Amino acid sequence: MYEAFFHLARSPFDLTPDPTCFVPTRRHNEALAALYYGIRRHKGFVVLTGEVGTGKTLLLRCLLGLLKESKDVSYAYVFNGRLTPTEFLQYILADFGLPVSGKNKSDLLFDLGKFLLVRGSRKMTTVLIVDEAHHLSSDILEEIRLLSNLETDNDKLLQIVLVGQPELNEKLDSDGLRQLKQRIAIRTHLGSLDADETQQYIEQRLQIAGGIQDPDPLFSAETTAAVFRHSRGLPRLINTICDNALITAYARRLTNITPDVIEDVAKDFRLDVACSPNKKALSFELSDTERVTGLLLELCATLLRPVPNGSDSRMPAVLEASER
Repeated sequence: MYEAFFHLARSPFDLTPDPTCFVPTRRHNEALAALYYGIRRHKGFVVLTGEVGTGKTLLLRCLLGLLKESKDVSYAYVFNGRLTPTEFLQYILADFGLPVSGKNKSDLLFDLGKFLLVRGSRKMTTVLIVDEAHHLSSDILEEIRLLSNLETDNDKLLQIVLVGQPELNEKLDSDGLRQLKQRIAIRTHLGSLDADETQQYIEQRLQIAGGIQDPDPLFSAETTAAVFRHSRGLPRLINTICDNALITAYARRLTNITPDVIEDVAKDFRLDVACSPNKKALSFELSDTERVTGLLLELCATLLRPVPNGSDSRMPAVLEASER
């Protein structure tokens, strides 16, 4: 739509996790190196966490590209963990190319164990990668721990990579999963970009899309600073803001993206609206609690108050209070 107007060969800020658009920032390189090292060195359990929009899935696509270059590596990639334990095993075996039809759980485990032993005897690497792992139930996480028991005296037969949002850490910290937590060999976290990395990210995405170096850049330093402020350094939000900024500038026939355009886009996407509890609803909840507490205290005081002389001693104090 706007590519020709800005002399670009392609859209520079697509939201799809395309490895050809990967910008190797320091933190992304470190995370990718940690994952690859853990797999190739047969460390067993590797965990990657990161906030929403930090580029975890794109990093995984880059990892899978590296693994495909090695003929001795076979992997199963699970991107939806909302399965029963048996469905989870079926999915893994099917992704490894093993038959699963008509087989119960014990059959699946037997076939998987045999498959891993054969590959292990040939010094081959077998990997299970689970994206969105923060959605996994405790039962499936326990199944994954048990799969790590498939090992020889000197080697881990199955390399397991768990990737998810910070909620995954909370699950792994639970007492019921302490055995799994203790088996994690490598742990890495993917954070958001800083201001300099955000500018580098935007410039490299434009270069990948065919943009040329220009004394008058498409995104000035002031503009990239506005992008960083509204995106908080999250690559997904950077892509959304920049892509819509290009559309807006194209519609207005602007040859450069100005900070005003970024402000307009941020306003349209309500990026200045913080996620916070409903204060009005919260005040209602507090007033309701205070009112109920007051009634209970009044009731207790009434029950404890002695019955005055001359009153009907057979009438319970609580009934007198209710009549008043």
